[in-house]
Amino acid sequence: MYPVYRCSPPVSGHTSAHLTLNSFEKGKDGGGPSECDNKYHSDDLPIVALSAGWFDNMSRCHHNTTINGNGRSAVAMVVDECDSTMGGDADHDYQPPCYNDIIDASRAVWEALGVPKDNWGWMDITWSDA
Repeated sequence: MYPVYRCSPPVSGHTSAHLTLNSFEKGKDGGGPSECDNKYHSDDLPIVALSAGWFDNMSRCHHNTTINGNGRSAVAMVVDECDSTMGGDADHDYQPPCYNDIIDASRAVWEALGVPKDNWGWMDITWSDA
């Protein structure tokens, strides 16, 4: 059994979070198409999925976020939910539910933050609505 989260920490000007790496392309580790538009997206675009509480029933779809980490900042568009309430099935690529403080980002976001490729996967960040 996995822990599930229905809410996330409150959003502020500098909300603490964990940045993870995700693919938004068909057939990759992101699972199904994005929640916001039911489409797949290129990992060359700076896009993110937010934990369920921050995704807030799609209210942040296609809105930009500012992500601060590694001494840099990047702007990324919200296209998906990193589901904190469900997981372990084909729709979620058999991955467990997300924690409640996750920004799941495309490789373009990691590149924009200047993170060496060997360090991609998990990083403490702050973020805000752009």
